[in-house]
Amino acid sequence: MFSKADIEKYFLAEKNESLLFIIIGIVAIVAACIFFFYLKTNWYKGAAIPFLIVGIMHLVVGYTVYKRSDGDRQRNVYAYDLNPGELKTKELPRMGTIYKNFVVYRYIEIGLLLIGLLLFFYFKNNLDKTFWVGLGIALAIEAAVSLSADYFAEKRAKVYTKGLIEFVEK
Repeated sequence: MFSKADIEKYFLAEKNESLLFIIIGIVAIVAACIFFFYLKTNWYKGAAIPFLIVGIMHLVVGYTVYKRSDGDRQRNVYAYDLNPGELKTKELPRMGTIYKNFVVYRYIEIGLLLIGLLLFFYFKNNLDKTFWVGLGIALAIEAAVSLSADYFAEKRAKVYTKGLIEFVEK
């Protein structure tokens, strides 16, 4: 039976994961700065680019979700008791949009992972192309991290949405 505790659990897990994204983003940005400004070899300069770009994306997305989660949690717990129709008219469509986004993210992340691996394997034995090897490895790492995090977020969203559907259909 879907309850307010399930809503609380979903949004607290979402908030915790977004905090993890913030930390991962900060670590990637710091690594990119160290790679680019201190280590300075072509391999590290190549690796710095995906770490910086994707790290900034992780930081921004993590912060946005972190900031939004408490309001979403409160709004939906309130709706559960006082306006259950809002869960059907607002929260279920929002979750539908999130599902569509997860599909898009998954394909982008798989594509970036494959591009990163392709760059790595194509240039790994070419000593004058170490920039591309570093870029490929870092891109593959960032894509794998994003893909993993989104896998767990999508899995959690499915459980939450299934509970919502059961609640609004009774």
